[in-house]
Amino acid sequence: MSDVTRILSSIEQGDRRAAGELLPLVYDELRRLAAARLLREPPGQSVQPTMLVHEAYLRLVDADAAPHWNSRGHFFAAAAEAMRRILIENARRKRSERHGGQMRRVDLETVDPGAREREDELLDLDEALGRLEERWPEKAQLVKLRYFVGMTIPEAAETMGISHATAERHWTFARAWLHAQIRKDG
Repeated sequence: MSDVTRILSSIEQGDRRAAGELLPLVYDELRRLAAARLLREPPGQSVQPTMLVHEAYLRLVDADAAPHWNSRGHFFAAAAEAMRRILIENARRKRSERHGGQMRRVDLETVDPGAREREDELLDLDEALGRLEERWPEKAQLVKLRYFVGMTIPEAAETMGISHATAERHWTFARAWLHAQIRKDG
């Protein structure tokens, strides 16, 4: 049993000190994954990799939520879901009337006319991903690990406990299905 799996088991059993032991073991990997994910976001994001990792980590080890992880891969899959939710919440918050709706503060040096479209694309992807998850949860999990965490196909396959070939097939199918759904909706 790895240190991460042992600590995850302790957290599940309610050991509050275990959460403090977990962060140093997974921080670098979570930070790398968050940074890779945010590279695909428009410039001028209010979300930075460190903030994304810390917020996701807090959600993952919340004692009230009683997390149940059976492996390191399961923990990173939960981290992918937490990061996805944070990014979606951030995109929705930016779009809301209360936070300026369609009005945006713009730094003239970093003007990116496609930034608004990318926020809308992220929300469209989230909707389509929800539908994919209802029908094919394993394929949706692969998309979350690849798109929201930035894992490669081999990393995601290992995390999910599936073969590289299966991961490739799932990825090809999921991308085509999501693209068709987003195009149909848009």
